[in-house]
This record gives sequence, C-alpha cells and structure tokens, in this order.
Amino acid sequence: MADEKPIREFNLSCPAPRVADDRIVLAHGGGGRLTHQLIEKIFLPAFGNPTLDQRHDGAVLPVNGSRVAFTTDSFVVRPLIFPGGNIGDLAVYGTVNDLAMCGARPLYLSAGFILEEGLEMETLRTVVESMREAAAKANVQLVTGDTKVVDKGKGDGIFVNTSGIGLIESNVKGTIGPASVQVGDAVIISGDLGRHGIAILSVREGLEFESPILSDTASVWPAVEALLNAGIEIHCLRDLTRGGLATTLNEIASDRSVCIRLEETLIPVQETVQSACEILGLDPLYVANEGRFAVFVPETQADATLDVLKKVEVSQGAVRVGKVEETPARTVVLQSRIGGNRVVDMLSGEQLPRIC
Repeated sequence: MADEKPIREFNLSCPAPRVADDRIVLAHGGGGRLTHQLIEKIFLPAFGNPTLDQRHDGAVLPVNGSRVAFTTDSFVVRPLIFPGGNIGDLAVYGTVNDLAMCGARPLYLSAGFILEEGLEMETLRTVVESMREAAAKANVQLVTGDTKVVDKGKGDGIFVNTSGIGLIESNVKGTIGPASVQVGDAVIISGDLGRHGIAILSVREGLEFESPILSDTASVWPAVEALLNAGIEIHCLRDLTRGGLATTLNEIASDRSVCIRLEETLIPVQETVQSACEILGLDPLYVANEGRFAVFVPETQADATLDVLKKVEVSQGAVRVGKVEETPARTVVLQSRIGGNRVVDMLSGEQLPRIC
C-alpha cells in the first residue's frame, strides 16, 4: 500500500571483540591477556634475555657466589586510601612480596614519588607514615628514592614506583619459579580471595556492605620463610595480585604446558566478598589480592605445607585447592560445586582497573 513504511533492517549479530593494538587502553595494565600481548609484542622483543624471559615476580641474579633477587613495581591505585590500607603500605608490601615469591629475604627498597600539584600535604604525610610502618613490619630499609611533581590534572595525586633487593639464603635449593612446576604437584593458596579488589571497589563506587571488607594487604615473607625453614620442597610461588588466582594459574599452565585442575568447593571466599561479587557481576577468581599467594609443592609434602602455613598469621587460612595434571595442556579447569567442569580462561583485561 502507498502509506506503508519501509521496514528497517537491524544487524542483530554480535560483533567480535576488537583487540586493541593501536592505542594503550586500561586493560593493558590489568594483568590479563592484553598485558601479556604488550609484553610479548613490545617489551620482550626489545629487552629479551635469559633472565627476563623467566617472567617471574623478580629476577634472580648471581653475585659473588650468592644469589640476590631484584624486582620493581609501580602503584597507581585509585583511591589512594582504602579500607585496610593505602598506596603507601601497598607499595612496600607489594614489592616485598615479589621478592618473597623468589624465595628471597627482603632487605632494601627504593621509592620514587610522582606527586600532582595541589596534593594535600596531609595526604602525603599519611602515605609516607604508612610506608614507614610497613617497612618496619617487613624488616626492610628504604635506602634511596626520588621525587617529581607534575602539573595539576596531569597525575592522580600520588604515583609510587618501588624497587627491592632480597637475598636468597643457603637453605633455598634449586630454582623457585614456574619452570619448576611438575605434573602431580599440589596447588595450595595461603588464604581467602578477593578482599583487596572489593575493598577498593567499595570506596571507588561509594558502596556500603553490612560487614566491612578490608584489604588483605600484608607481607607474606613470614609464611615463605616458615616453609623454607621447615625444609619444604617449594617448586613455585606466585602472589595473586592483578588478575587474581585465575590469571596467575593460567600463566603457569601456559608456561609449563600443563593442566591445573581446581575444585570450587575448596576455594575460600568470605561470604561478604562472595555476595558483593554476585551483586556486581564479578568472579572472585579474577579479583586482585595483595596478601595472598599460591605455592606448588610435591603431593607428598602437601599436608606438611599446610601445617606450616596455618601456624603463621598471614597464612592461617591456607587450603589446598587443586593439583597439576598433564592434560589438557595449557589449561585451568574448575570442577564446579554442582560437579561439572569449566575452563577458567585468562581475561582480556581486568575486572577492576587501577587496583594496585
């Protein structure tokens, strides 16, 4: 009929996700797939060497018959102050923990501060004091540093860069790292997951929960030291920061061409954290932690490892969550609460950017 209107055509297909390759996006800093692409396409071709190619939390270097660990990190967390901590103690503990993951006793730190014009002096004092307290608790010294100031609007209050040096002591045999992971290893985590990420989000988004959720920010060296002193054969240690447990295990499974099989019912998540994740559509397996780590040990030493960890305050909630299998290679598989299996893949980015 003459008065009929033309039928509009709609494209109802789902567009394929576009991988950012011409500009930096927030997801490049999230610890997920885009972070790894950035490393593989930009940094490793420029700087690759046998030490860097290990892709561990720090570099292990021979010095006059001894071994030292060296690491560096930058902290851009938003907000600067959050429940359970702030950017200052986060910077100290984050660097100390990277050294601990190499099996090294943390000794010395550097700190570089990038301050934005207009930052309140009281905020800076709060951050510096928390760094001092954290360094004292971790028994490390801040021995060198630097300060720069940028124009107002060109920063976000405070950015902190830290580097750390630690000593790998004589009771550490062999190499602790992803390259030492073996089929049959037990996978143990040092405590409950997700508190740091949800604590950050609660302030960032103005959320209030019935029970306060505090960041787990802490030094994990006391737990690692206890394992070393007990003679536990540690194959690998990894802290569960950006990208959480899922991303960390995917990195190891890919590097070693193995399958890491997890049991969902064994993975500890506080009820308040689990509830917050469900409301917000987040998976706690991917949420960042700042005082938690995974340890890979031979099956025969799993019980002894748990006994040691449970005696240390920072790892009292340690549990065995899985094991290393041969197939399917380069995969993390989760046995769900209802008995089915699902592949836990690496996210392209990070559920929550600017988390550390």
